[in-house]
Amino acid sequence: MPHLKFKEMVPTYGFDDVALVPGDVTINPDQTNIDFTIGNFKFSIPILASAMDAVVDPTLAIKFGKLGGLAVLNLEGVQTRYENPDEILEQIAQAPQIEVTSLLQKIYSAPIKENLIADCISTIKQGGVTCAASLTPANTKRLAPIAKEAGIDVLVVQSTVTTAKHISKSYQGLILSELCQMMSLPIIVGNCCSYSSALELMRTGIDAILVGVGPGAACTTREVIGVGVPQITATMDCAAARETYFKKQGKYVSVITDGGIRIGGDLCKAFAAGADAVMVGSPLAQAMEAPGRGYHWGMSQPHPVLPRGTRIKVGTVASLEQILFGPTTVTDGTQNLVGALRTSMGVCGARSIKEMHKVKMIIAPAIKTEGKYFQAAQNIP
Repeated sequence: MPHLKFKEMVPTYGFDDVALVPGDVTINPDQTNIDFTIGNFKFSIPILASAMDAVVDPTLAIKFGKLGGLAVLNLEGVQTRYENPDEILEQIAQAPQIEVTSLLQKIYSAPIKENLIADCISTIKQGGVTCAASLTPANTKRLAPIAKEAGIDVLVVQSTVTTAKHISKSYQGLILSELCQMMSLPIIVGNCCSYSSALELMRTGIDAILVGVGPGAACTTREVIGVGVPQITATMDCAAARETYFKKQGKYVSVITDGGIRIGGDLCKAFAAGADAVMVGSPLAQAMEAPGRGYHWGMSQPHPVLPRGTRIKVGTVASLEQILFGPTTVTDGTQNLVGALRTSMGVCGARSIKEMHKVKMIIAPAIKTEGKYFQAAQNIP
């Protein structure tokens, strides 16, 4: 007699498990369109700089905006807790590894200063670029009105896992539909990694969704609590939710793959999996203009009782412009991310991001090792 199954499991795939199939027609990379739109804002590159203190400060936000992307400032980070954030960032960079978690817990326990929120937003706006900033759900109701009054253009509501429905014995939590009505500006919400959770979030009226739980280079959520879905599968599932919602409601909610992107190939695969844009952290933390001084740390590391992040050394390797547009001095795919995307689209015959969504993708665990004997033997990436 066959035994009953307790639960079913399905295969899931990350960036290293898949490959893109070239198209039957190729296109000049210069003729590809990679624009990204959210609300009334249009960006010439579909890349967001992650809302992490080692990646984005007001200065980098302005630089990144002028290069065509959208940088997201963490409104609960050192920029809004300290009058002199550079001094704090230097402390973090200089701390021994064994002491860094306790130091970060102390640093991030300082109160958020509302005047600094306004100052940061004002600085970015004066730089002449679109201003996006991130809050956690717990602080959104209190701080979002302050950000709106200061002139924020795009609000990101972000936590490790965000759902449209939250069960708690505490006071009434954040209701995203009410937030959308109150703010009257584009709202991005994350993070999630499944079809059902993405669809429920889209039904609240948001404009874009962040996909990814635990894949970031400085995140240890998967190690600490065992939660996460590999990014290709997560992106495909959330993109399916986007298509369902668009067919039923006529509103297109952008899907933004957030985390785990290290090289150009990862970025290209995210778009083929259904992403409209990507949010990038550690590759940008390596920029000369990044505030992390060659280090990068997870947003959940300062958690007072269960840190789910770590500080990693990423080094300072090139200018922000070189990482995005080249010219590259390395062959490992870590520089000229935009050039990689355009070239991949050209090879796959995709003239736009929406056409990139249709590119054939195959399960190919040998894609990075096949024929690479000498590279592996010589430790060449």
